[in-house]
Amino acid sequence: MPDLQFKIDGVEVIPYAASPQLAFKLRVDSGADDAGKPVAVHSVMLRCQIRLEPVQRRYDPAEQEQLQELFGEPQRWGQTLRSMLWTNTMAVIPPFAGKTQVDLPIACTFDFNIAATKYFAALDSGEVPLSFLFSGTVFYADENGSLQVQQISWEREATFRLPISVWKKMMEMYYPNIAWLSVRQDVFDRLNAYRIQCGQPTWEGALEHLLGGPEPKIERQVSL
Repeated sequence: MPDLQFKIDGVEVIPYAASPQLAFKLRVDSGADDAGKPVAVHSVMLRCQIRLEPVQRRYDPAEQEQLQELFGEPQRWGQTLRSMLWTNTMAVIPPFAGKTQVDLPIACTFDFNIAATKYFAALDSGEVPLSFLFSGTVFYADENGSLQVQQISWEREATFRLPISVWKKMMEMYYPNIAWLSVRQDVFDRLNAYRIQCGQPTWEGALEHLLGGPEPKIERQVSL
């Protein structure tokens, strides 16, 4: 019977995908039988919940200011700093015996209405502590060659510290010098009418006109 163990060996940005994606390098160990032989696995239907663990790192004053929207004043962080759900994902692991490594793909978003995006964007450097909670189904053969099915309990976990530089590299690759802003339809309609009224051909021009002109030395773009 497989006794699956999981470990995250690393992470890399997936280039040229339809949307920003990270690939976590997941190592899976099926264990050994009584004779010390690696247990053969036919396949694994794996589910994974990934959580942010913000309490497990320090924050400089600039980061604390950026994170007030999520956690309030730093004096209250003893009560408000808690584990946060980042995302859920799935993977199909092909046949293996002993150890194997597969990519665990994670779709990411630059939508600032999402708490995880606000958290990542607020960090200047360092690492993001993550916890991976696994479940799913394992298919394997018993001693007689009969196909067996075993469930993976949520007790199977792994941890990893994601360099914030990897997340920033990914977003710069997919959205170079751009930030995304989501607004209600009625607000968009009013902004569009304002843009037409003031004769601005671009959204950047309309927003700069609305704000009283561009600030010096700032070149960031906002796409609606």
